[in-house]
Amino acid sequence: MAFFSKFRTPLLRHHRYFSSSILSPDSSRVLTSKEKSRAAVSLLKSETNPERILAICRAASLTPDVYLDRIAFSVAISKLSQSNYYEGIRSFLKELVQDRPDLRNERFVAHSIVLFGQAGMINDAIETFEQMGELGVRRTVKSLNSLLFACILAKKYDEVSRVFMDFPGRFDIKPNLDTYNWVIKAFTESGSSSSGYSIVAEMGRNGCKPNATTFGYLISGFYKEEKMEDVGKVLNLMEEHGVKPGLGTYNIRIHSLCKLGKSFEAKALLDGLLSRRMKPNSVTYTHLIHGFCKEGNLEEAKKLFKAMVNRGCKPDGNCYTTLVYFLCRGGDYETALQICKESMENNWVPNFTTMKSLVQGLVSISKVDEAQEIITRVKDKFPKAADLWKETEEGLPK
Repeated sequence: MAFFSKFRTPLLRHHRYFSSSILSPDSSRVLTSKEKSRAAVSLLKSETNPERILAICRAASLTPDVYLDRIAFSVAISKLSQSNYYEGIRSFLKELVQDRPDLRNERFVAHSIVLFGQAGMINDAIETFEQMGELGVRRTVKSLNSLLFACILAKKYDEVSRVFMDFPGRFDIKPNLDTYNWVIKAFTESGSSSSGYSIVAEMGRNGCKPNATTFGYLISGFYKEEKMEDVGKVLNLMEEHGVKPGLGTYNIRIHSLCKLGKSFEAKALLDGLLSRRMKPNSVTYTHLIHGFCKEGNLEEAKKLFKAMVNRGCKPDGNCYTTLVYFLCRGGDYETALQICKESMENNWVPNFTTMKSLVQGLVSISKVDEAQEIITRVKDKFPKAADLWKETEEGLPK
């Protein structure tokens, strides 16, 4: 266990255990696990000091079994990698495996492999996988798939190919559907979507049936490479394999066309979807609204937003923010105000830059009272950010 033991430094021993008081300094009450998780996520979002970030994580006793804890891990690793605190990441993850028996299992080791990938530390991810046996943790296809995912997160696509070619035989692991899908995703992200055909063929030889995700990755990749003929080939392959294009496939195609600036073609797919009596969802409409907004066709975007609501699809924060932002850019401040109010009623508040643009636009069309109302509502919603509005509010016409 040489790789793990070399990180057992006096510094780590000194910092290993932290009181949960760092999570709730104003309370003497012992926090529940859920309260610790919530406090950790909240603190990590605003913390920038690497050592305090690690202290918060240690105090919360994070585990990948809990959704909030997975968020906390991800936020912490993102912030530490942004600070180039790679040694801290390495030491922290190794320390957890060594000092917490509850984490000495494949689930946590697989999760730590993904976190290394998120930080771009792919050599550490690979080494962790290779030395699982020394920890007494059995490798399965789950940890292999985590390693492939880590390589994708780190954008080390050559490593995806190497791991896929070498590791199943070396560690006696049989690839499954997720394994093949991650490899195809890597090919499509690296601009080599055509290589995915050979993976689909290999799946057939090994008795592994491709699914909608398999073909979705290929479709997205070929659209990105603007190989429309191949998109058609993949749709035919889906039919050959008995995989029916569902809403997810339509959403991938619509999103891809919108990103290429072909929103009217994407809307034709929506019309085809409706003619087949399939029900679009909020994702479908949000892709189209964003596409038409980017192309400057605000009227079409507004029509789609209305159709979306009429069909009972609930807009999310991204949809609201997109519309308000582009409506402000297009000078349609009255509609932007209407959409913004609806957004806030549904507890979605666009970001500060978008809201400031709306306020300034309302002032420019002599709607000062409405501008002041927006500022007041945002300040009430986010009192800690009230100072951001000081200069704008002082500049409003009296």
